[in-house]
Amino acid sequence: MTIKFSNRYILFLLAPLLLFVGAENIRAEVQPLDSIVAVVNEDVIMRSELDQAVAGVMDRIRQSGGNMPGKALLENQVIENLISTKLQVQRAHGTGIRVSDSDIDSALGQVASQNKMSIEQLRGAIERDGFNFTEFRQSLGDDMMMRELKERVVGSMVNVTESEINILLATRDLDDGEFLLSHIMISVPEGATPEQLAEGTDRINDVYRRLQEGMDFKSAAISYSEAPEALEGGTVGWRDLNSIPRYFAEAIEPLGTGGYTEAMRSPAGYHIFRVDDKRERGKVVIKEYNARHIMIQVTELRNARQAMDKVMDIKKQLAEGADFETLAKSDSDDTTSANLGGDLGWFVPEKYGDRMKVMLEGLGVEGISEPFQTEAGWHIAQFLGQREVDRTEETTRNQARNMIRQRKAEQEVNQFLRQMRDEAYVDIRIDAG
Repeated sequence: MTIKFSNRYILFLLAPLLLFVGAENIRAEVQPLDSIVAVVNEDVIMRSELDQAVAGVMDRIRQSGGNMPGKALLENQVIENLISTKLQVQRAHGTGIRVSDSDIDSALGQVASQNKMSIEQLRGAIERDGFNFTEFRQSLGDDMMMRELKERVVGSMVNVTESEINILLATRDLDDGEFLLSHIMISVPEGATPEQLAEGTDRINDVYRRLQEGMDFKSAAISYSEAPEALEGGTVGWRDLNSIPRYFAEAIEPLGTGGYTEAMRSPAGYHIFRVDDKRERGKVVIKEYNARHIMIQVTELRNARQAMDKVMDIKKQLAEGADFETLAKSDSDDTTSANLGGDLGWFVPEKYGDRMKVMLEGLGVEGISEPFQTEAGWHIAQFLGQREVDRTEETTRNQARNMIRQRKAEQEVNQFLRQMRDEAYVDIRIDAG
């Protein structure tokens, strides 16, 4: 059984696993004596680790129907990914980041829930697909540490001001829609020499030539890109053009689906972007409810039976013509709304939970619900009305904030990873492909 993942977050959790586990038929072969293929500070990468990672990536390429790059090219890409992972885990340990067994168990629970399985069923499915469950757990823990490390980098360095949002809203059109992008990058170090720049130029031009000759973009990314998403076929995800540097956006905007840019230079290196898909940004209209309620809680002075009896008595009084607002003021335990006659104001249907939403949806205007129970206590709700509200402006402002933050975060994380790689002691002991 092949495990399916229903959202991007779970895919992100699982991606590094594929760099540490190989296909079942690889493990079934007779293994040669192990050897060191790279030294990363005080840690090492073994030949068996590299072979398993390469086998896992090759298996993913086969399943996706992509073109298989050469073995040497793939080894070079995978070993750089493994080096980056080692460095991030080392830095995470050095900064006090820890992931407990219970943290990993919780993440495994999320994976199992997304696949509608128990943990044991998930383990069985993983092992039937040829993966080692212990390595799966370790990879998951490492990935959680790396995410926490990046969040600390972003949290300490990235701030978005209201002025930045205002400038973006005033100077850029946010109605251009979104683009599903893929990316190939050839990196250059900070303060690169003319020789290093020339080498980078030659390499990106070679990739561009291969694309023009018909090479699949995903295969080219896997084979040649030095971006973090290289082994994912270069897929960056959906981006608004305001979330990426202007000189990239101007080159991407006129492209149709399937089109790719010419090679472009940035401080990080050389880039080619491909447009995989486009979608429009629509008007944001949401539904809001207006209601009031009476809440009766279980307390130290009122047990569950007494709370139920009290809410039933209030329902009886309402049925006999008592005023809802008056009873809310005198009897409701919701101190926030009681003085307002139980008025909850206008709110999105999900704000007070699914149970409240379901009860209100079954009522007409001024209809009063039967008593119902939530974690907060017993409730009686009165539906006062509903409306549709245009939240496009508010949503656009939030999107602008997120775009600026995302752009800054990506820049900070990429610079952090490059600096960490430049400062590390790395000795690769395989021939360059």
